[in-house]
Amino acid sequence: MIDFLVLEENIKNNKIDNKYILFGFNESLIKENIRNISKKQLDPNFFDLNYVQFDGITSKAEDIINSCETLPFMDSKRIVVVYRAVFLEDDGKQQGVSAEDTFKKISAYIDKVPEHCILILYYVFDEKRDKASKKIKALEKKCTVVEFKQLKSATLQKKVKVLFEERNQPIEKAELSLFCSGLDNNMDIIINEVEKLCCYALGRTITKEDIFLLAPPKSDSDIFNLVDYVSQKNTKVALDILNELIFRGEKFPVILSMIERQFKIILSLKLGSKKGKNLEVLSKELHLNPYIAEKMMAQSKKFTEEKLMKILGHCLESERILKSSSVDVKIELERLLIKIALA
Repeated sequence: MIDFLVLEENIKNNKIDNKYILFGFNESLIKENIRNISKKQLDPNFFDLNYVQFDGITSKAEDIINSCETLPFMDSKRIVVVYRAVFLEDDGKQQGVSAEDTFKKISAYIDKVPEHCILILYYVFDEKRDKASKKIKALEKKCTVVEFKQLKSATLQKKVKVLFEERNQPIEKAELSLFCSGLDNNMDIIINEVEKLCCYALGRTITKEDIFLLAPPKSDSDIFNLVDYVSQKNTKVALDILNELIFRGEKFPVILSMIERQFKIILSLKLGSKKGKNLEVLSKELHLNPYIAEKMMAQSKKFTEEKLMKILGHCLESERILKSSSVDVKIELERLLIKIALA
């Protein structure tokens, strides 16, 4: 069994087998890899004649096998894809067909798939706790089995970076990390979010403000309260809010970036007010709800410009420490809140 990163590398190097079982999360990634195999193996002029799909919920094993045995038309390869191959699940059920019967017939045939055919069977997990079935493990020696795991930090950033590059959209490493930290593990959603950001930035380098503006964090009010309690030097309540955010699953980079963003806005309000700008003008310039702007303006009066600059320096220092060392992230965020209170 291999993971999808190995499969992607194999496809890139033209190491393509003729029998695959693909399973796991991220159907978009599964389909992307099938498309890449097809591009490598099929003549685009005869694609529709040599690429065949079956719905695994309703298809009979005989129809799938007959299609595999059919010779390709004006090409050297034929690709047969069976999506929603529920007969590979331990308790999978087909409509109008016996899933066990289908599995037995496909299992017996898979050794005999002709060289001119590439047979791809795949299904997608329904729940995060799902694992490879006993049926899939039984077929490991007969074909190439590929698991599509959930995308994690570095892997997710690598995939998302490619999406931005394909659209010629500049994004720095820190912004890419922030963007990825707030994403659901679903490529369809990720692609939509990337498109949204690219359309908004229109070729210029994406900023943290762009990311927050288009995908505002759900915990904005909590961060506001956290900053408010820190400004009152009530670090105990501020730490309780931090722990609540962590308990709810908010990502550490997002929490840090939201704290930094909050103080940047407070500083901007303070500097804008000093220049004689009224609250209405400032709320429009900073894309703030007037009510929120008013509350944050009140917060700004609790800090001097020097203290706000010092606090932002602490935020940047914490960001540097978290990126360049293996410190306990939670302890570093707690230390930051104490530093802010002391400032």
